[in-house]
Amino acid sequence: MMKFYLVDVKDINSNIPRSNFSEADLDNLAEIILESGGIIRPLVLKPTDAENYTVIDGHFEYYAAVKAKEKNPRKGEMVNAFVISPKNEDILLKQVAAFRELKYSNTIEENIVSTETNKSKLSLEKEEISLIEKQINDLRLELAQEKKERQKLYEYIKSVENQIPKQITPLEAFNSLNVLELTLRLRTAGFTDKKAAQVAESIEKVRKKKPFDSLKDVIARVTIISGKKQVKGISGDKMVDIIDSWSRLVFK
Repeated sequence: MMKFYLVDVKDINSNIPRSNFSEADLDNLAEIILESGGIIRPLVLKPTDAENYTVIDGHFEYYAAVKAKEKNPRKGEMVNAFVISPKNEDILLKQVAAFRELKYSNTIEENIVSTETNKSKLSLEKEEISLIEKQINDLRLELAQEKKERQKLYEYIKSVENQIPKQITPLEAFNSLNVLELTLRLRTAGFTDKKAAQVAESIEKVRKKKPFDSLKDVIARVTIISGKKQVKGISGDKMVDIIDSWSRLVFK
């Protein structure tokens, strides 16, 4: 299978020397590449390692792309390419060879009957372009489907994460839980129903004026009425019990 990519020109090499091609022809195509924004016929590459590729077909286009990057490093940075899978390399190489042989045969016919050969060559090029366009469209559809699947997976993961209860610190609990939630949590630390409700109401009242900045602040500011006296709602020892008890709880 082949996959269509935009590949950095610097990550590609060719085993055919640049000197095999006319610099004037390379320069001419490089200018066209920069003006049109890319090559109309993608390179055929195979990976040599995780980040590098070698040209299988399109050596002239590759060196023209290199020339384009030399002229304008930003616009000429990337090049269109089909990257072939190693396991399909042999069959794809046969396809490349078949195209080359076909083009060579057409060149011979052109020398014999120029008009007929030109028509045949144009037809073959159109078929080749149509094939490439179909492959590109198929790859685009495949990429769009993969993107859609990744988005669905991302949304599912986020929904699962949102369902996971969050662990909060005792100080955050004192500053954020409502009276009912505080009452229930205080009961887990050994408070009676009545005292838990009194302390929870006092916490809500006090924190409205100013949020607690420490557990020591909670002990100092939270008070309840006991008989005719105003006493601390939470003692230092009781705060230890709260921390111990709440450390085993998960607040939603």
